[in-house]
Amino acid sequence: MLSAKERVEEIVHKLPPDATCDEIIRELAFERMVERGLADSRAGKVISNDEMRRRIGQWRF
Repeated sequence: MLSAKERVEEIVHKLPPDATCDEIIRELAFERMVERGLADSRAGKVISNDEMRRRIGQWRF
């Protein structure tokens, strides 16, 4: 398993050479969100689509 620093280096090296700091940060944040979501899924911290629709239906716009 890669260390956090190694994973960051791997992600950054996949970006084009002219990537901006904002693009790099956005890519790292996206990777972190995906990893957290996968960890939640593995831990069973999920809800059904129907439940999510119900919750969204309660949002105030």
